[in-house]
Amino acid sequence: MHRLDDAIARWVCETAGARTVLGAEVVQTLWSGYGSIVRCRLDGASARAVIVKHVRWPSTAEHPRGWSSTRSHARKVRSYEVEVAWYTEHAQRCGQACRVPRCLGATATDDGVLLALEDLDEAGYGRRGSLDEVDLYGCLTWLARFHAEFLGSEPEALWPEGTYWHLQTRPDEWEALPGGALKDAAEALAHQLREAPFPTFVHGDAKLANFCFGAPGEVAAVDFQYVGGGCGMKDVAYFISSCVSERDADARVPGMLDHYFAQLRAAVRGVDADALEASWRALYPVAWTDFYRFLQGWSPGHPKIHRYSERLAREVLGAL
Repeated sequence: MHRLDDAIARWVCETAGARTVLGAEVVQTLWSGYGSIVRCRLDGASARAVIVKHVRWPSTAEHPRGWSSTRSHARKVRSYEVEVAWYTEHAQRCGQACRVPRCLGATATDDGVLLALEDLDEAGYGRRGSLDEVDLYGCLTWLARFHAEFLGSEPEALWPEGTYWHLQTRPDEWEALPGGALKDAAEALAHQLREAPFPTFVHGDAKLANFCFGAPGEVAAVDFQYVGGGCGMKDVAYFISSCVSERDADARVPGMLDHYFAQLRAAVRGVDADALEASWRALYPVAWTDFYRFLQGWSPGHPKIHRYSERLAREVLGAL
């Protein structure tokens, strides 16, 4: 069991309307030593448990891939401020169509942030070790509905440009790239995505690990540190990269894109769906290549740097 600080336990009780915290367990630690996610078991509340994201600024950040710097720390601090803004100012728009945990409360501490969220496990959504096509397509449906809901919205208090890998927020990784066509094209790729028609919100870290699963096809998403403005293809390309292997990409990606766009068309209102799909489909390989560019500077040996990525990059760079 996790030892919860008395002051935090009191805050959890006040926030969740509980008499006491019966116990706490760490669900997972946060990236680079920035705290932990804790499940608190409650007595006297309407819910049996609440999830507390306890963010603490480390005295010495230790990035697992060696990218520790003042810029990196500032980006992480800002990401948690953005996540609080997301849950307190925007998340209520999601509803059941693109399910997210309900926010119970948020507060700043002397050395970080506390965020109390609905326990999705208690609501019937959990992580799964192995997923079938229904689950994967459920994630794409979630993304399509999320992008449709926030189409044309201003990302107030969020990242103006969402995702953690885009060029403006990752100059060190760009500097680490060897000279060549990919490095030279970085700004052109970023411009295409930044200026894409039909701006929306992007989740910003829509990997498979950030989705939870209920009944078949029912999906919820968590971890909104990098939510902000952008083209929906950034989420889609990143998600597909998290769950489709190099070997299967050519066979599986076309059907996944078809499903996403069918769901997007079903969810959007008041826009030219043909123009939206034509614009975003053309940007899928650009979004993939932009992420590939980041990986080449951040972690040159990353397993997502493979022949499918390289082929898309060659096609995109050849068309510039």
